[in-house]
Amino acid sequence: MPDYIYLLENRLSPAQQNALRQVRDAARDAGMTLFLAGGAVRDLTSGFPVRDLDFSVQGNALKLKKQLEKAGAVFWGDHEPSRTLFFWFPGSVRVEVSSARREEYPKPGKPVYHWAPILEDLRRRDFTANAMAISLNEGSWGLLLDPLNGFADIEARHLRLASNYGFIEDPSRMIRAVRLSARTGWQMDERTKIRYDNAKAEGLMEQLSAYARGYELEEIAHEEDPLRTLRALEAEGWMKDLDPHWTSAKADTKGLDELNKIFIRLLMLGVNPDPSAAHLELLTAKMQPKDVANLKRLFPRRGFVEQWNHLEQSAKDFSKELLSKAAATPSATWKLLVSYQAEAVLWLAYSSKNPQVKEKFNNFFNVWPEARQKIPTTIMAEMRITPELPDYGSIAEALFFQFMDGKLQTEEELRAYLAPFSPPAPPPPVVIRRPRGRRAEIKIEEDEEVELPVRNGDDDAESEDEREPLHLGSSLLGDSVPLPPKKGAAPAPAKAEPAPPVKATKAAAPPPASPKGVPANPAKTAKGVTPLPTTPKLGPAAPVKAVKGAAPPPVPAKSAPAKTAKESPRPGVASKTAPKTPEKPKVPAKAPAKAAAKPEPKAVAAKTRAPEKKAGKPSPKPAPKPKSVAKKQPAAPARKTAAKPSPKPDKKKPAKPSKPDKKKKKKKR
Repeated sequence: MPDYIYLLENRLSPAQQNALRQVRDAARDAGMTLFLAGGAVRDLTSGFPVRDLDFSVQGNALKLKKQLEKAGAVFWGDHEPSRTLFFWFPGSVRVEVSSARREEYPKPGKPVYHWAPILEDLRRRDFTANAMAISLNEGSWGLLLDPLNGFADIEARHLRLASNYGFIEDPSRMIRAVRLSARTGWQMDERTKIRYDNAKAEGLMEQLSAYARGYELEEIAHEEDPLRTLRALEAEGWMKDLDPHWTSAKADTKGLDELNKIFIRLLMLGVNPDPSAAHLELLTAKMQPKDVANLKRLFPRRGFVEQWNHLEQSAKDFSKELLSKAAATPSATWKLLVSYQAEAVLWLAYSSKNPQVKEKFNNFFNVWPEARQKIPTTIMAEMRITPELPDYGSIAEALFFQFMDGKLQTEEELRAYLAPFSPPAPPPPVVIRRPRGRRAEIKIEEDEEVELPVRNGDDDAESEDEREPLHLGSSLLGDSVPLPPKKGAAPAPAKAEPAPPVKATKAAAPPPASPKGVPANPAKTAKGVTPLPTTPKLGPAAPVKAVKGAAPPPVPAKSAPAKTAKESPRPGVASKTAPKTPEKPKVPAKAPAKAAAKPEPKAVAAKTRAPEKKAGKPSPKPAPKPKSVAKKQPAAPARKTAAKPSPKPDKKKPAKPSKPDKKKKKKKR
């Protein structure tokens, strides 16, 4: 179902919309309800051009005559029995206003009118496609009234009678059926066709009234292709009943074709003439003047007859104005052609023999429209003259006339002409920038730092000595080696006697720390080896807090065992070495460190300390866990507590002995 509000706003021309507003205002002031009905609704629904506007009011339509004339409408005629008014509005708009009624036919062709509501008015019409109406009243604007389902017949492209006795009651409906079929190509449905043939066979056309005869003859001229309609009526034999003197043989067929071409070109340029009077002039070109006069007397719209009579004179008057000094320039001629009475323009363009008039029409059709292509939309956009401006249409039209007259040849002239129309530049957009917040600085507290001890080698990782009780300052040589003081650590205890070298066992569990001054395992000490006193018990080391995101402590590489100053009396024990450990990064092994009686200096971070050579039986203290060399990272000082036991060391394979160890073993053996 189409949206009829949209159709009313977009399918009607501006002149037709203006006429609709005028009639609506007049009906509202008179207190009448108004409806758009008949052929206008049919054409809106089917998509055909709207040729005229038919209005129905619930009331006496004759009372609207004076008010519509004041609004600018030209009165063309009326039919008092049916309370019908005919008007011609500016812009070549034909309007018919009638009262809603119900018809009775005591005899064929002789109706009796009864004023009724709009629904009864729709049911008394000829075909269902014409029995539709659109409300133009407040509160129901755009509402479709279709009591006979004419919309379905329009979709089916059928002409169906609104009443089974339609052709018998009003024989003019048979003429209307032929005319609509010739215009739209629709066919009568089966039942309607049977009733049409029966009424035609009975000769009911003889009962046609004079008003209906003149109305149907005039409607031939209002058709888009009147010659085709005239021939269709002749084929059915209805022209003998309407007017036997008017036939298609009396028409100027070539002239009608030429007139239709000019009419289409005028429509493309914005000129909307009503070609009905010109059609009649060519359709009756070969008829006798007497027969033409009799035909004019039959037409119910007397205003249309006057327009036909003054068609030639109006064309002559327009020719004088077209050749005057006021229309010397192309732009002035253009403005005159689009603003003058369109019917006179159409007839002069067809009938004039004057070379100057023909030249101006040729320029109007072919030459001057090309100036519209020169409108510099790019430059206009640069100067902020866009279609969004309310005056954009008038600015473009003014440029069109300037180019038509041969002006504004350079870009400088063009910009100077457009400068007054250019709106001011908009202010720069206000950008509210949020202040960028400072990045949060990662603050590491001192107690969270991991400080890795430095060994004689490349081992900078976390040491196991920080996790369990340490014998500070002990070495295989019996001399104390001072360790670098840790940040925030307590002062180092007094030096103790160095512990005897121990043999590391594979995956040995760390035994509990021995008491102060007592050997860790006196029962298993080597024969002839005097156990050395151990360092005071400092308690197990607290687990080291690693910095979040720090790399895991590396595993130390191979390093040579330290060379002892005095060999053990048991060479077999001295030859034993620690089990092998997997190595990750390969670091060149350092030479074995020589024994020295004096304490060694602090080790440099770049160098590594060789693991101690174990001798004798295993000591209660496990061997320190070897780690690989990695990037130096400060280690947090470990807080030592005596309450918690030391954690178990990670079960990893001990480091493999280096090649120099094997050579030493052979020498010792």
